[in-house]
Amino acid sequence: MSVATCPVAIKKINVQKLKRKKVMVNEIMVMKRNRNPRVVSYLDSYLVHEQIWLVMEYMDGGTLYDVIRMTKIYEDDIATLSRECLQGLEFLHSNHVMHRDVKSLNILLRTDGSVKLADFGFSAQVTPKQSRRSSVIGTACGWRLKWLKVNHMAPKWTYGLLELWALKWWNERFLTRMKVLSRHTGIPELRQPKLLSPLLRDFLSCCLQRDERRRWCAKELLQHPFVTSANPASSLVPLIILVKKWKEERKK
Repeated sequence: MSVATCPVAIKKINVQKLKRKKVMVNEIMVMKRNRNPRVVSYLDSYLVHEQIWLVMEYMDGGTLYDVIRMTKIYEDDIATLSRECLQGLEFLHSNHVMHRDVKSLNILLRTDGSVKLADFGFSAQVTPKQSRRSSVIGTACGWRLKWLKVNHMAPKWTYGLLELWALKWWNERFLTRMKVLSRHTGIPELRQPKLLSPLLRDFLSCCLQRDERRRWCAKELLQHPFVTSANPASSLVPLIILVKKWKEERKK
C-alpha cells in the first residue's frame, strides 16, 4: 500500500501535550512489527511542527461502535465479527502482544467487509515465559475487572463483554455498575438469555470465565462452533454500508 496512491488515515498527536510519550512510541512500534490482515496497517509517520502524524490505512466503514450505536446486530453478523476479531487477537497473542484496550471504538471496518484491530497505544509485549502483566490499563469504565487476572489472554474476557454490549440484551443495571468496577465481583447478567441461541450462550460462557484456566484462549474460541459456522467477511458489507449512509445523512 502506497501513501502516494491510496487514501490514508492520519492520526495527529501533539507531542507537547502528550503526557505519556511512551504510548505514542509503543503504538508505532507494535503496528510496524505486527503486520496482519486483521490489524490496521502502519504506513509511515512524520514530525510536523509539534505534532507526530501517524499515517495508517484508511478504513472507510468507520468503527464497530458506530454499528452498535446505530443499529441492532444479529447473531450471524456477530459470529462473523467474532471470527475476524479473534483472528487478529490470535495473531497478536502468537507474537506475545497484549492489546489491553479492546473495545468497539478500536475495531475498524471497511466497506469491503474487512474488520481490523486498531489503537495499540496501551498494548504490551510479553516474553514467552511472562504469562501476564500486573498492570490494568485501558478505557476507564471498560473491560478488565479487579478480580480478573490480567494475562496475555485477557482479551477473551474483554471480547465476551464486547459481545454483550453489541447484543444490547444484558441487564441494564450492569451498565451503571460498570462505573464502580472495583466493587463488582460477578459475571454480567443477560436480560433475556432465551433470546440467544444455545451456541452464542455457550460461546459467551467460554469467554466470561473468572478462572483463567477455564477461559478459552483466542485460538480455542476460533474453533468454537459459533465461530466456525460464521459467514464470510463479505456478508458484513450491507450492514457496514447501511450504517455509513446513516452517518453521512446525519451530517447533512
